[in-house]
Amino acid sequence: MDLRALLLGLAFAVMWSSAFTSARLVVAHAPPLSALALRFLISGLLGIAIARALGQTWRLTARQWRAVVIFGLCQNALYLGLNFVAMQTIEASLAAIVASTMPLLVALAGWLLFGDRPRALAVGGLIAGVAGVALIMGARLSGGVDLYGLGLCALGVVSLTVATLAVRGASSGGNVLMIVGLQMLVGSAALAVAALSFERGAAVDWNAELVLAFTYTTLVPGLLATLVWFVLVNRIGAVKAATFHFLNPFLGVAIAAIILGESLRLTDVIGVVVIGFGILAVQMSRAERVPAPA
Repeated sequence: MDLRALLLGLAFAVMWSSAFTSARLVVAHAPPLSALALRFLISGLLGIAIARALGQTWRLTARQWRAVVIFGLCQNALYLGLNFVAMQTIEASLAAIVASTMPLLVALAGWLLFGDRPRALAVGGLIAGVAGVALIMGARLSGGVDLYGLGLCALGVVSLTVATLAVRGASSGGNVLMIVGLQMLVGSAALAVAALSFERGAAVDWNAELVLAFTYTTLVPGLLATLVWFVLVNRIGAVKAATFHFLNPFLGVAIAAIILGESLRLTDVIGVVVIGFGILAVQMSRAERVPAPA
C-alpha cells in the first residue's frame, strides 16, 4: 500500500467517524428525520451532478437498480434514520461503536447464512469483536444508557448488514457515483414521508452550530467521504480498503470526546481497541483469500 492510499484511507476513516458527532449536533437543534431527508436531497443531487460531469449515466442494470432501492431504503432511510433518532437520547460515541460492528456482522452472517467458511484469523476477530462489544455494553447498561436509543442503533446496523449482503457485487458495471447519488434520493424520499408523518410542526432552533454541523455532515461524510472511498477502492481494491474500518471505533469515540466532551471510560477504550483489532483480523483474513489488483 503506497503513501497516497494510506492517506486516502485515513481521511476516509476520519470523515466517516466524524459523522456521528456532527449528527449529534444537528439533532440537538432540528427534527432528525427532516434534517436527514434534506441532507440526502442535497447530497444526492450533488452526487448525480458530479457523476454526470464525469460521464456516468443513470441507465443502470437491473442489478444496479436493485442496489439503489435496497441501499436507499436500508442504509440511508433505516440505518441512518434510526441512528439520527437514537442520537437524541444516546451519545454519539455509543452510536459510533454500534455502527462500527457492521463488518463483523457481515462476516458472521456470511458464515452462518451463506456458508462462507472463515479462516482461523477471522474467527478470532469475530470472537474479539463480540468480547469488545460485550465489555462496552455491560458498562454502559450498568450506567443507565437509554435502551430505546440503543435498540434503534442496533436495528439500524442490522438493516445495513442485510442490505450489504443482499447486494453483494451490485456495484460492478460502473456508474458507481451515480448509483450512490440515486440511493441518496431514494433515502430522502422515504425519510420525507416519515418526517411528514411524525415531525409535522416540529420546531427548528436555527443557529450557527446547526448550520455548520448540517453543512459539514452533508458535504463531508455525506459526499466527500464517498468520493474518497471510491478513489481508494479503485486504487487498492475493496478488500484492502475495508481494513481502514478498523479505525472507526477509535476515531468515533475520540472525535465525540474532543468535540462534544462526551465521557471516555476505561472500558470504552479497552472495548474499542478489541473491536478495532477484531475488524482488522476479519478484513486481513479476507485479504488473504483475494488476489491483489493488478
